[in-house]
Amino acid sequence: LRCSSSSNIMMASIHGGLIVAVAAVLLAELSPTLAWVPTLTNNIMHPSSKTTQLTAEQGDDDTSEAKYSGYNVLGTELSCCCSNVRETGIGTGFYRNGFCSTGDNDVGRHTVCVQVTEEFLSFSKSVGNDLSTPMPEYLFPGLKEGDRWCLCAQRWAQAYNAGKAPKLFLQSTHEKTLDFIPFDVMKIFAIDAEESASVINKLDLQRSQLNEILKKDVTDNDEAFQ
Repeated sequence: LRCSSSSNIMMASIHGGLIVAVAAVLLAELSPTLAWVPTLTNNIMHPSSKTTQLTAEQGDDDTSEAKYSGYNVLGTELSCCCSNVRETGIGTGFYRNGFCSTGDNDVGRHTVCVQVTEEFLSFSKSVGNDLSTPMPEYLFPGLKEGDRWCLCAQRWAQAYNAGKAPKLFLQSTHEKTLDFIPFDVMKIFAIDAEESASVINKLDLQRSQLNEILKKDVTDNDEAFQ
């Protein structure tokens, strides 16, 4: 919450409806992105589908800020995925800083923080995306089972449809992933499911408290005009 104390709320109430606007903004900020979920039909949107192709113009993250900031699929601050893969000195992510951040230049949307398995790596190689072979020119160390990496959202969806999807970390997965994968599906594969559930419960509690503030302010204003 950005309101530092209850006195701030009391001061805002002096200005009549101002608190309503303030609380409404806070509610919007506290509404986790999980409320924004694509419709899941027969399966997750396939990478070859035209409806899932992102262009640079669709990204709203500033390319300089995206390197160090962002929100995850819970609606909270994005956590680091892996800043040093197998002590190679290479961080994951489009910006190679350890975060699954994204921006205008990241057309592939490297936003899903996964923990890879041999099964997934074999599948990925079989469909033309070799993640096992190092490519130093791209600061790519080559992945082995157990490594954490920021995978393209469409690639994860592709693996899911084939029954080969790796597990993931919700708190390190960028909110843009929700353009491709429903939150309820990601929860099934979440390694940090228990911790994420605690975060969601805390957000729900904060929303409930703000709703009570809104209701009280509306009631007080109604009584003042009677």
